[in-house]
Amino acid sequence: MENNETRIWIWFQDSKLHKAKCDFSKKTLIIYNENDEILIKYKGLTSIQIQKIGAFFSKIGAKRIDNQNNPFTYM
Repeated sequence: MENNETRIWIWFQDSKLHKAKCDFSKKTLIIYNENDEILIKYKGLTSIQIQKIGAFFSKIGAKRIDNQNNPFTYM
């Protein structure tokens, strides 16, 4: 189960499911494809940057799904 410092978003892009996982404690953002392969990984982000990224994901229609180990099993 995810902790309070982790945020997960999912969205469709080019008919494929993608997942982004932001971790406030580790200061990371990782974006995965539908096969859970890492597409992009950022390290050393500030809390403000992570919050802005979350706001952006919400703005583009990504769905936030916290407290679930693997969102692809729920789709």
